[in-house]
Amino acid sequence: MTPSHSADPLFRVRPARTADVRGILELLDPWVQRRILLGKEVVTLFESVQEFVVAEARGRLIGCGALHVIWEDLGEVRTLIVAEDWLHHGVGGAIVDTLEEHAHELGLSRLFCLTFEVDFFTRRGFAPIGEQVVDPDVYSQLLRSPDEGVAEFLDLAHVKPNTLGNTRMLKSLQARPDASADAGA
Repeated sequence: MTPSHSADPLFRVRPARTADVRGILELLDPWVQRRILLGKEVVTLFESVQEFVVAEARGRLIGCGALHVIWEDLGEVRTLIVAEDWLHHGVGGAIVDTLEEHAHELGLSRLFCLTFEVDFFTRRGFAPIGEQVVDPDVYSQLLRSPDEGVAEFLDLAHVKPNTLGNTRMLKSLQARPDASADAGA
């Protein structure tokens, strides 16, 4: 995954490193305290650090987000956070753009998110989803996953208390013109 070039030269988006985990926790904590995002254990963040990108300004982490693969064509944008003093400066959009680039590199064609920020994701091509978004065979395989994000995607009842009020959204990614050239390489 290559670093993203943002419109604002004051920050950049890059792949996360293990040294960023404590900074990701600091970004996450205020949103957990307000019950907007679920907390994550430190060990979980270390285990999934390769899924994260971070936005950095002058050596300070100002945002983060993760791309988690759910199925062969489907990924989830997770833990998208922007520091409050950097909201509305293009940081979240730059993070999502970078995660979409990574999704293309992985061969994913759809992205899921569970969010309160419906307008933000709608502007980026996501749309609210209904009940049936995968075929029954895939559904039965996904039911076997212990991952809470998969349960949220499937809208399973046991995650309802944690996600009440969130909107499940999906985006179909456009095939990139260079995708076929990459496949033959």
